[in-house]
Amino acid sequence: MKASDFKIGGVFIKRGERKKIQLAVSNLYDGTDLSIPVEVIRGKEAGPVLFISAAIHGDEINGTEVISRILRNKSLKKLKGTLIAVPVVNVFGFNMLSRYLPDRRDLNRSFPGSKNGSLASRLANIFMNEIVKKSTHGIDLHTGAIHRANLPQIRAYMDNPETKRLAFEFGVPVVLNSDIRDGSLREAARRKNIPMLLFEGGEALRFDEKIIRMAVHGCFSVMRSIGMLKKKKEAERREVFISWESQWLRSPVSGLVRTIKDIGTHIKEDELIGVITDPFGKPRGLVKSPFEGIIIGQLKLPLVNSGDALFHIASFHNTRKVQKSIRQIEQDMFQCFYD
Repeated sequence: MKASDFKIGGVFIKRGERKKIQLAVSNLYDGTDLSIPVEVIRGKEAGPVLFISAAIHGDEINGTEVISRILRNKSLKKLKGTLIAVPVVNVFGFNMLSRYLPDRRDLNRSFPGSKNGSLASRLANIFMNEIVKKSTHGIDLHTGAIHRANLPQIRAYMDNPETKRLAFEFGVPVVLNSDIRDGSLREAARRKNIPMLLFEGGEALRFDEKIIRMAVHGCFSVMRSIGMLKKKKEAERREVFISWESQWLRSPVSGLVRTIKDIGTHIKEDELIGVITDPFGKPRGLVKSPFEGIIIGQLKLPLVNSGDALFHIASFHNTRKVQKSIRQIEQDMFQCFYD
């Protein structure tokens, strides 16, 4: 195969071409074929190969809309290199409004997979061989799990210089230094020396306009930073802050949680952020922050059992400055929405 040739799922894509491909995965009980939708855009000039994926967890659909908007952007006509867009990876979960696959396995704990393994393992194997191994960079789009919301953030292994650079280029204020989990797509990509970012933002089964706009902006910023698109002459650089430590605070008792602080809020050490009550409103337990930080994740379901994760708190060197930056980018996206 020539250097200029590029093949996914048995389909060749030449330079300057744009093709939609259906990657065969399996079939349903009735024999209906199920496949992963992929769109490949190749520039006329050589360059990096970037994959952008969404819905590895089938109910995390915000990223699907992000990719849809990226693909409609006219700037891709001047693309250098290759963009591989995968708006739905876990097609089983996506169609069932579920995080998991039919075998109840988490696809993002099943990489790099095996062609002879479980359904999750086979799907992971196809995605690795057909998408990841043919890429030089990657961005994977996520939201919070069901009944949880996440502040827009990048999770990345910051010990890798190129990954760290791209995390800053993405442009959201919060970057969480995140250890790589066994079986995750990030771990599988790292083993192949492919710098990859994981974007978190919003809730499962919901579109969030501001977060979608942040993610679209971030993906294009990365594309410009690696030379796939022309850089803007006076590109605005947002300040980015790294959190090296975070912690989920859990409910001390079962009951109904009343939240006092919301996502993106700066909280002080020992500050009250939630109260657990019984159905009559009588307080049964208090939730206080063990350290100063920013709330970057929060349970949205008010009914909790003892031990349920309630608030995800991240610590920073300059917490107030982080909150100011968060408010500024939210205001920018709000203004952009109504312009």
